[in-house]
This record gives sequence, C-alpha cells and structure tokens, in this order.
Amino acid sequence: MLPAALPEARIFTYDWNANYFADASVQTLLGHADALLGLIAEGRGSQTRPIIFVASCFGGLILAEAINRAAQEGSVYRQIMLSTVGAVFLATPFRGSDAAEQAQWQVVVGGIMGKQTSKRLIAALDKSDRELQKLTQSFAELARSDLVQLPLYCFYETKNTEMLNRLLSPSWANRFSNALTNKILVTELSACFDTFPRKGLDATHSGMNKFQGPECPNFKLVKDVVKQFARNASALLIRRTNYEPTVSLLGGLLRPESCQHGEAAVERHWIVPFGRNKNFVGRETILTDLLSRIFPGGDGHDCQRTAIEGLGGVGKTQIALEAAFRIGDAHLDCSVFWVPAVDATTFENAYHTIGQQLKVPGIDEEKADVKVLVKAALSHESVGSWLLIIDNADDTKLLFGDTVLTDYLPFSRKGSILFTTRNHELGVGLVESESHIIPVEEMSKDEALKLLQKNLKSDQMSDIRSNEALLEFLANLPLAIRQASAYMAKKQISTTQYLELCKSSDEDMIELLSRDFEDRHRYKSIQNPVATTWLISFRNISDHDPLAANYLKFMCFLAGKDIPQSLLPPARRLETVDAIGTLKAYAFISQRNESDTYDIHRLVQISMLSWLARNGGHSKWTANVFQRLDNMVPFPNHNNREEWIRYLPHTQHVLQLRKRTDDKEAPPSLLFKVAESFHILRKYEEAEQMHRQALQLFEKVFGKEHPLTLHSMNNLANTLNSQGKYEEAKQIHRQALQLFEKVLGKEHPSTLDSMNNLASVFDSQGKYEEAEQMHRQALQLFEKVLGKEHPSTLTSKNNLAACLRARK
Repeated sequence: MLPAALPEARIFTYDWNANYFADASVQTLLGHADALLGLIAEGRGSQTRPIIFVASCFGGLILAEAINRAAQEGSVYRQIMLSTVGAVFLATPFRGSDAAEQAQWQVVVGGIMGKQTSKRLIAALDKSDRELQKLTQSFAELARSDLVQLPLYCFYETKNTEMLNRLLSPSWANRFSNALTNKILVTELSACFDTFPRKGLDATHSGMNKFQGPECPNFKLVKDVVKQFARNASALLIRRTNYEPTVSLLGGLLRPESCQHGEAAVERHWIVPFGRNKNFVGRETILTDLLSRIFPGGDGHDCQRTAIEGLGGVGKTQIALEAAFRIGDAHLDCSVFWVPAVDATTFENAYHTIGQQLKVPGIDEEKADVKVLVKAALSHESVGSWLLIIDNADDTKLLFGDTVLTDYLPFSRKGSILFTTRNHELGVGLVESESHIIPVEEMSKDEALKLLQKNLKSDQMSDIRSNEALLEFLANLPLAIRQASAYMAKKQISTTQYLELCKSSDEDMIELLSRDFEDRHRYKSIQNPVATTWLISFRNISDHDPLAANYLKFMCFLAGKDIPQSLLPPARRLETVDAIGTLKAYAFISQRNESDTYDIHRLVQISMLSWLARNGGHSKWTANVFQRLDNMVPFPNHNNREEWIRYLPHTQHVLQLRKRTDDKEAPPSLLFKVAESFHILRKYEEAEQMHRQALQLFEKVFGKEHPLTLHSMNNLANTLNSQGKYEEAKQIHRQALQLFEKVLGKEHPSTLDSMNNLASVFDSQGKYEEAEQMHRQALQLFEKVLGKEHPSTLTSKNNLAACLRARK
C-alpha cells in the first residue's frame, strides 16, 4: 500500500530471524544492527536518496542500535545516519514491558519469535535492563542533537493483547489470563520518547503492523507521517550539509520532489519569545491531539485554525510553547511565529518583527501599514509552511471590535494558526467550529505532583499528605503551583508550612495568590500572580457583560458547589443565558451534568471576594445575597424539604462569611428559617445558636412584644426542650405565653400554640399533673376557637392523650 501512497519511493523490507540470537557471539542487538546497516549500504551504492525507516516491535530496537552505531566517529555507515530523515516506530518497547515481569513472558516472546529465541532478548524487555536503558537514552540524545535533529514519530497500541488465546491451549491461556491476556504489552510510556510526537493505533500489539487496506484508519495515520517526513526531507538534508560541510554526498532510498527538480529550500524562521520550558511536565494527551491538528498543510486545502482554551493560569501558553518546539523538532522547514494579543501595540510590534525577518519591502517605512504587509507576505505560498501562534486572544473588542485584528490574520494552504484563549465564545469565533477547540483543564494529580517536584528539594516535600493536600487546595492549577513552589523555594519552607499559610486565613491566601514571581517563560510586561491573571479576565467580562460580572460577584458569596441558577438575581431569560455562558466561557464556573446548577472555581471565589473587599463592594453584595436568600428560602417544613435544603449550604456559607467581616447583619427572618431547618434536621445545637441570633435581631428591629419576636422566642424554647434544657425552655415559654396573651389575647391561635408548647415541657420533665391541666385548658380553647375537627385541635387532643398515657 505504501508504493501507491509514495510512488517516488523505493521501498525495502528487512526480515530478521530471532533464532539468530541463540548463536550470536555477543548476545545483544548489535548483530542484527550490523546486518541491517550492511544491507542498506549494499543496496544504496552511490545513490543520493534520503532514508525513512518504519520499524515494528523489536525491529525498532534494532533500528535504534543501527543508527547509534552509524553515528559513531569513523563508522563506514555514517552517511546512512546523515541520510536518515525520519523514523516511525510501531509499539517498540523502548522502556521494556510490564509483561516482562511475568515468568510467562518467555512463552509470549517465543510465540512471536520462535521457541529458540535468545534469553538475552527476553531480558531486554525488562524495564530495569541497563542495556535497554542505555540503548534508548543514546538514541534519544542522538535524535535531539543539533547535527541530526532526527524526526521521530511513535505509535502505541491501545487494545489489550489476544496473543495467548492464539498461542496456547485453552487451559494454558486461562491459566495466564489475569496476568497477560488483559494487558497492553507495550504501553504508551514504553513505546514513546519524551518531546517527540505520538499517537495511539486502534490495534493489539501483534496488529500494529498489519493493515486491512489503504482506507484502514491505522494505515492512514502511519502513511500521513511517512509522507510528511518525505516532504521535509530536502530541508533537513540541506541543514545537515550546512552544519557539517565535510559531508557532500548524502545517500538514501527516497528522492524528495525538491531534490528532483532542483528547487531551492525555503528559509525557515523562528520567532518565539521564550526558550523551551525545561520544567514542562505532562499534558501528553493534549499535545498529541494538538500536534495532529496544527502542522501546516495537514488539510491541504485550507489554512488550519485551532484554539486551546481554559481558565487563566491553567497552562495554555506553556502547552503552545512546547507544541512550537515539537513542531520545530519534527518539521525543520516549518517557520514558527509568535504574536501576543495582549493589546494592539504588542500585536503590531510582533507583526513588525515578523515583517523584518521576512524582509518584507516597505516594512520599516514610517507610514507602512505593518499588519497589512505581513498578512500579505504570509499569505503567499512562496514563504513556505508556517505556524502562527496568537497567544492570549482574550479581548473581544480587540479582535472583533474597532481594531478588528482578525482582519489581519493571513491565509495560506501552507499555514496554520493556533490561538490560546480564556474565552470559549471568542475561541469559537476565531476558529469557527467547536471541533477545532481543545479544552485545557487543571492538571491530573500525577502531573501536578511532578510540576511541584520540579522546583523543590526532596526535604521540602517529605510530608506526602501535605503535598497532596496542598495540590488539592491549589486545585492542581499549574500557575498556582508554580507560584507556590517559587515562594517555597525562595523562603526555604516545606509544603506543610505553605499549606498552613494558605489555610490560616483568606487574607493570607489572597496575599500569596497576589505575589509576583520570576518566570522566564511568561511575559515580563505582564504580572504573573494568579489573582492578577484572573482580574484581567474579570475586567474583560465587566466591559462587555455587566450581568455576568454581577453574577460572579453574587456567586462568590455562596458555597462553591451546586449553586442553583434559580438563586441568582432575576433577569430576562436571554440575558441570563448570555451571562452564564460568559462565565462558563472564561471557565470561572462549570455546569453540573446538564442541570441548572453550577460550581465556581475555589481560587476564583477567594480572589473575587478579596477584590470586592478592596474596592468597597463587600458589604453591598453581602446585603444583596442575604436579601435574595431571604426571598427564595421558604419557611421550612417536611413538605417543602427538597426546596429549602437545596439553599441551606449557601445560606450557611454567607453567614460564615458575615462573621469574618463587618458587614450588615443578616435579616432575622432568614436566620429564623435557617434555625428551623437545623431543628428539622435534628441539629439542635446549630438550631439553638441560630435561634438566639434571630431572637436578638427581632427584638432589635421590631421590639420585644412584636408577634415575630414572640414566635422566635417560642421556637428557641422548643429547640432547648429538644436538647433537654428543660428549665430554660420552661422559663422562655412562660414569658412568651404571657406576652402572647398580652399582645394577641388569650384565645389567639398563636397563644394556644404557646400554651401547648409549655405543656410539652412539663411532659418532658415528668410533671404530668401540670401538663394535663394545661393540655385540657388548651384543648378547650382550640375547640372553641377553631372547632373540634381543626388540625391544631386534633394535635392538642393527641398531646393530652399522650400525657394521660404517660401518667399510668
């Protein structure tokens, strides 16, 4: 199938016999490596074609060793190494295999290679094998070296092996099923090199080099990589020739088009404001997806546009930076241009630098329209392939408003544009399709821990629990982790001590989030702190969607999880949808499983509260939230339990915030409802505390004889009675009863309820005579006032019966 895809290529195969190892004088891969090099040299003669290798499983180890040997000074095969312009590996176990730890691995390898397979070959698949580690490390260093810069692409299997079912009898296969039949034989970690592109194939290990036809998805993936290597071959060989002038003849097996027609190589340009981030960790899944999309010319008919989006500080710029270097490593004829879209000035300055590099005529003239000139230059296909990275594309007004910077984005079938943005809605506008957006979320636990370890000494991370708790507190956010580790490194404190600072108070936490720190891989003109990063986003939101800004202010007072949309301040339906969409677009909030409830990012919440405190809005918004809750929370009973219990965590949270500030007092009616909620939930201590606060406020606002004050007094006494605090409950009930009689009269239903509650205290104390007398008096009055069949009358009758039963 490859000859049809690459008609200009001469294609050879090398089949090797694993039994060769059994008789080899040196039981390593060297024997086969020498044999492979010899056959290549014999078949090449004096031809000047570059070479692309495709190697599967153990063949990849042989190839790695062959290239290592060819690279040695004085090697007769050195020209083969210099002619190699790409290598595709199919499930090569560079870091061994978990399966090698099983005693049955000999059976599996024997099934692939033959029963006489050398034991040394089996040992090479052990992850701890030193020879294998040495081979892999040497080859990776060679591939990355300045002279070679060998493009590699690693494919790994994604299906569990079915090998034992084919090789062994059913009884033996069942015997080993738990150990091997359900395993990936060569995992992604083993099959791939760091910093080089990778992709999974939908295949088992044995099916990695078997394709059903030219339309097979796996074949297409491998074919596209090989074709890309072929397109880049000429530029790579020219660069190596310039690097090592003594090499004049580069032999090979593949003749690229540019060599055939004598075309001049296009000059490559590199304008990236940062060096490679050596502390970059993880994100391999995102990078694999990203690299498969952004290489110029991948579509062939369009200028590709891709966006990576996520919350400020989640690592979008660092992912784009790593992608730029990987593209540069793999595609030596591809120019990379970096344009910060912080404001119109930085955008134009970056374009001016690009124009100077491209030597665009008129670029330095005083009245030159730099953006128009650079757009025109990059739109011309003679410039060659390029990747344009537009970083921090967050400002809607800048990109689509008066300046309309999007009008100056170039178009070329050999070009590709990558945006980083915090704003999902803006991202959709830039790439015109949801499918071209790659979301970036917080790091996984393992990635976050590796990032923390990059900057700290082992003794600073000796407490494993503190490490985990700190990363959880920082929500695995890369920028917050970098900021924290920079502070810990500078002050020489441990994760335990830093965690204590974070938890000591919100003030200390926001102070830590607001501290700047040195980071060579971020813009010097922009402050690094997490809080500052989010403030920029908040200002953008305030400018174009004030309701979204108000919703964010409102939500930061609530519990961070499960916030009902119904609790937000009312607005027109369309306005609400737009505002919620804006906050989701900036990743400040997230929606819960298609429901009408939302979560707010914890660190965003703390930063927003701090901003309100500094700008004098804390008291105002506390009052707004209290009033909204008072309007929305119903008086609790068992029938409306689902409704009030939904709002209870948010009411509790804002009440806790009130304690730590000088904000206005909460509405006493809200405290009363919260107290009753606790009472129904049998949380009597919390209910008592809240009832006392409510009573104090009712007395302050309405006076001691107001009916609301008396009801509050009555319910406090009920809660005290439920806790066994009978004397205080009796005292408060007597006082309430006297006031009810005075204010409402002896026959008012509220007075009768108070009488009934006092009788219940006598019941609890075992004073049944006093209880019976009061129950009879209450029942007579209920019958007189409300009638014999009223629910309150029936309750009173039931209480009397219970008292009489208790006396027997």
